[in-house]
Amino acid sequence: MNSRQAQQALRVTRQTQGKGLTPRKVTHPATPVALRVETGTRLTPVNTAAAGSPRHPLANQHANARLAHCEETVKGRFEAIIPALQAIAGLHLGDGFSAQAQAIAQAQLGYCLPERILNDAWVSGVDMKALYAYCAFQALKLATEQFANDLRQQVEAVQDTRNFFLDCGFHAVDISPCADGRLKGLMRYILRLPLTSFTRRKAYAGALFDVETDVRHWMATELRRFREGVPTTVDAGTRYLKIAVYHTSSSSPCHEGCAAHGSNDHQAVAAALDRLNQFRQAIENSFCCGASTDILLIGVDTDTDAIRVHIPDGNGELSPQRFVDNKVLFHATLGLSADQAGLAVHEAVEAAINQHGWGSGKGAPHDGMRRLVTNLLINNLSQMDYVMDLHNGQYADIGHAERYISVGDGFEEVQIRNVAYYAHLHTLEEGVADMDVGIKIFKGLNVNHGLPVPVAIHYRYDARVPGSRERTVAKAQRVAAAIRSRYAALVEQGLLLCHLSVQDTPTGSPVEVVEDVA
Repeated sequence: MNSRQAQQALRVTRQTQGKGLTPRKVTHPATPVALRVETGTRLTPVNTAAAGSPRHPLANQHANARLAHCEETVKGRFEAIIPALQAIAGLHLGDGFSAQAQAIAQAQLGYCLPERILNDAWVSGVDMKALYAYCAFQALKLATEQFANDLRQQVEAVQDTRNFFLDCGFHAVDISPCADGRLKGLMRYILRLPLTSFTRRKAYAGALFDVETDVRHWMATELRRFREGVPTTVDAGTRYLKIAVYHTSSSSPCHEGCAAHGSNDHQAVAAALDRLNQFRQAIENSFCCGASTDILLIGVDTDTDAIRVHIPDGNGELSPQRFVDNKVLFHATLGLSADQAGLAVHEAVEAAINQHGWGSGKGAPHDGMRRLVTNLLINNLSQMDYVMDLHNGQYADIGHAERYISVGDGFEEVQIRNVAYYAHLHTLEEGVADMDVGIKIFKGLNVNHGLPVPVAIHYRYDARVPGSRERTVAKAQRVAAAIRSRYAALVEQGLLLCHLSVQDTPTGSPVEVVEDVA
């Protein structure tokens, strides 16, 4: 990379700060580039503790402040539940109990509790399990409304992101992270990507996405391009991008890694990579057009939210050993100027592409892939700065701390860390592994403390399709019945409670609570 190209790339980086991913095309030469800032200057990691936790030069502080307020508000609603219910539990069950309980709920939670539960308390005491589940679902409802309202204010960022992906040569982006709740903030926080219909996100335990389902989604995407030319025509030369996201724990790798893989990091990487290769091979075998698909593998250290991006080679192949570790890059660039740090990110990508020995590939990926990787790394630097500033560089809850199990299509609007464990399923039989992992997690989080497992069953329907809502409601009720049957012992003790809702397909549509036929 010569100095003129570097300066062009840096101008792009600076212009996109605070606006999402919007750079125009920058050409990077596929030649070996040493990790350097300028001639004679070597990158040296900065001791952040000694430096008093300085801010990273590429961090978007305005976005960090907005996200911090959002996290505090959403998690604050959940954290207020137990203190409020403890205060209610200490009230005398006599005249005026219901009014006193409602006053506490309004003051500490901001909403009223079900009168029926409070009015029946004199018979056998307050049903705290039912109240806890009700409050969890109310907190979820308010969080969904907050995120949906915020989403309506991101019209420009959504369009910018769409344009960026198209500019990089991708007409669709399909992301499959692990269902672990610590990755629930993957899009909004870790990668800093706004929610948009251009990107599809479905989580699976261990990032083991369903290959057949994703091939069908690929087919639908390509059919629409063929029929309507949306978002690009079939002769545009753009690609379908499939991304898998695994996770690790740097401070406790043998205990707080991916539960689906027994906290074995090597297994988590290998399994995600295997699914990606199966997906691409399936399309190539069936449609003879494997070249129109790209795959990308990303790892997340859930202790710090630092990402590790595995970079494809010239043939689109990935390697567990060929990646850029953003944790190393963050500390190496912390004390630099914004221009120096931006240049270092670009050069780190080039260095990984041209590495030798373990992980060496066959040439460089196309320019759009390189620009995508570079911008994801830069976006993630803001999130690492966020964690450094608010959590002293590492989350206190390095393990599971989810508040509910999300079953079905999930509340895609709610993008925040450790709020929900996600089980993507249309029938309990096909998603039983995900659900069992979730129940195991919540036995430790809730059941062992006498609290119920809140299960939010949520599916999306397409209002354009006749009868879609009715069929979706029936599916939610059927899945709820199957869950109660499988975990009957918990249900009998009042330790598993379900909440059913549906939502129209467009992102940000109102959530509609539906009748539970239990």
